[in-house]
Amino acid sequence: QVQLVESGGGLVHPGGSLRLSCAASGFTFRRYAMSWSRQAPGKEREYVAGITAAGGSTNYADSMKGRFTISRDNAKNTVYLQMSSLKPEDTAVYYCYFNIGSLTYWGQGTQVTVSS
Repeated sequence: QVQLVESGGGLVHPGGSLRLSCAASGFTFRRYAMSWSRQAPGKEREYVAGITAAGGSTNYADSMKGRFTISRDNAKNTVYLQMSSLKPEDTAVYYCYFNIGSLTYWGQGTQVTVSS
C-alpha cells in the first residue's frame, strides 16, 4: 500500500525557515521522481518543486527559486523541502506526490502558516 506522510509544518514568522519531510512506503522509492505541491486557502493547488529519482536534478516554480530546496534520501525513503525566507503568501497546505503512469499518489499534507 502506497503511503506518503508529510511532517514538519507549523507556524513561522516571516523571514523564517522550515523543513518539511515526506516519508514514503509501499513502493520502490528510489525509482521515482518526487514532487511537492501546495494549496493556499481559496486557491488552486500549485507546483512547488520536483526532484529526479536519483536526486541529480531538481526543478522549482519561479516564485520558490532561491528560497526553497528539494532533496531526498533514498536510504530513508524520504523527500525534503527546505524553505527559507518565508513570506505570508507561502501559507498553504504542502503535499508531496509522485506519479506511476497515469496515477498520482498524494500525501495528506502538512500545514505551513507564515504570520507575525
